[in-house]
Amino acid sequence: MSRQRATVEQVGQVQDYFKSGVDFHGEKKFKEAIESFKNAAKITPFQENHLDELSKKLKVMSVKLVQESIAYMGCAAVHLKGVIDELSDSERELVPVDDSLLDAFKDWD
Repeated sequence: MSRQRATVEQVGQVQDYFKSGVDFHGEKKFKEAIESFKNAAKITPFQENHLDELSKKLKVMSVKLVQESIAYMGCAAVHLKGVIDELSDSERELVPVDDSLLDAFKDWD
């Protein structure tokens, strides 16, 4: 199955899940943060089994819950950048992408 480009609505959803995950992580609610980050990465994924593979690797490594949350945060951040990059300039205007995220993503290319 070929992947469809993310829509404006989907990018908004990814960003909302990511922001929720960051908020939960900051509150030390790591299980909730992990679920939010996973939900972000599940919306129009670039690799179908990526989350399963990451989960297996983290289990083998026996990481702490905070480390697991950080790993999924990174996954969700990369995914968010990817779906934002798919939008045209006019579509980006329809999604109020957080300026701090855009600033952070500028250095990623």
